[in-house]
This record gives sequence, C-alpha cells and structure tokens, in this order.
Amino acid sequence: MASGSNSDTIPWPVFRAELVGTAVLVLVGLSVVILMFAAGSPIPGVLPSEGLRRLITGFLFGTTGALIALSPVGKRSGAHINPIVTLAFRLMGKLDLPTSLGYVAAQLAGAILGSVPLLAWGALGRSVEFGATIPGEGYGVGAVLSGEVVTTFVMVTLLCVFLGFRRIRPFTPAIFPILYAVMVYAEAPISGTSTNPARSLGPAVVSGHWDGWWIYWVGPVIGSVAACAACSALAKRITVAKLYHFDSDRDRLFRRTRPDDDSRRRRSGSGTS
Repeated sequence: MASGSNSDTIPWPVFRAELVGTAVLVLVGLSVVILMFAAGSPIPGVLPSEGLRRLITGFLFGTTGALIALSPVGKRSGAHINPIVTLAFRLMGKLDLPTSLGYVAAQLAGAILGSVPLLAWGALGRSVEFGATIPGEGYGVGAVLSGEVVTTFVMVTLLCVFLGFRRIRPFTPAIFPILYAVMVYAEAPISGTSTNPARSLGPAVVSGHWDGWWIYWVGPVIGSVAACAACSALAKRITVAKLYHFDSDRDRLFRRTRPDDDSRRRRSGSGTS
C-alpha cells in the first residue's frame, strides 16, 4: 500500500475476498456456459436458437458478477474479480502497485480454483472445453484480438461513466447483466467475449486448451488502457476502487487518490464526487 499506517500491512482478507469472488464467478458463469452449449445438455433442445442462448448466458454471467459486487465479498474487496478492472483502477491512481499485484494474483488463483469443480460436469464439460475462450472458427487473429479490445473498452468505459457520477454510481453493478447479454450475443462467436484474463485462464488450465491464450491478455489490456485514456477526465471523479459499497472503506485501502484530488475534496468538504 502506498502510505499511512497500513503501509506495512498486507490486506489478506481483501485478497481472500477477491479469490472467493473470482472463483464463484468462474464456477457459476462457466456452469451456465456448459448447460447452455454442451453436447448432451437438455437446454439446446428447449432453446434451439444459439443466439438466444448466448443472450441468456451473457445475462446470467453478468448477473453473477453483479451479485458478487453487492455481496459481502464486494463490500470487502470491491469485487474487481477481473485483473482488467484492477488494472483500470491502478491506471486511474486508485490503488497502489503492491495492492494491485495482490489483487491480480488472488484473481488468477481464484479462477483456477473455481474451474476445478467444473470437472464434475464430465463429458458435458469436455464437449465445450469447460467454457474455455477460444478464437471462433473462421476468424483471424486480428478479428479475435479486436473483439477483445472493443468489448473490454466498452466495459471499462461504462465503469468509468457510472463510477464517475454520484447519482448513477449506486447502479454500477446493474450494467453487467445487460452489457454482457449484448456483448456475448454479438461478439462471442468471434472471441468468446472474455474481457477477463482470469476467466480465460481457469478453464484453459483444467481443459488443457490454450488456443490463442495471449489474445485474452493482450486484447483486454489494450482495451482497458484505451478506455482509461479516453475517460481520464471522468477518472478524476472516481474516489474509491470499488463497484459498490462505496462508504465501507474503513481503512482507506481503496482511496489511493492523487494528492490534487485529495486537496480538491478537502476544499469542497466532500469525500465523493
């Protein structure tokens, strides 16, 4: 952590919360993927439209993330549950480097742990590589990479917009079900719509399929950096590295703002924008 009385303290409870949150996201989200698309699953027979199943899958995946943000896990860690979200908060100056690295390590470990129970799906899970994100058939590297850049850019941009304005800030988790429903419906055939390297890492480990694995790091990173650059003015309005529970930061771990931001808020007498 950057400074103050907590500078020599490792926030293990926060990292554990990120590990648990990411594990739940991967386990629940990819179980939905398996149910919706696995060979032998009854769902395709009930819902033969692949587009409709993509829409529902994205909605449920996003809903899972939103519920984690609203849960005690989100209260403790802010529910980044995605290295790219942590990167965005780091680029905006809301987290110091050691804390950011701890977050990413916890997220990657959580994604792997959350993917191990997926093996219980057996042949159903194997038929879809346990939900691994793999470049779509017939799409070149450029198209797949662009798909990850664009979808991540949209996600981070919306986070900046919602977190940057007090009136809509409490509704930040609500963007994920609709956003991922649309993105998975439209883009999943191209790249699988990861936007989250941890989400891609977990099923790659358990399935052993690493096709285009680097795309699911490079694409989201580029998208996040571009979004933070485009939203640099909004970033100054964001005071806490959380997606919800904004007033529960007792040790100010998440309020690593720049000195000019702190002085501006002291003059205005407000801790939030």
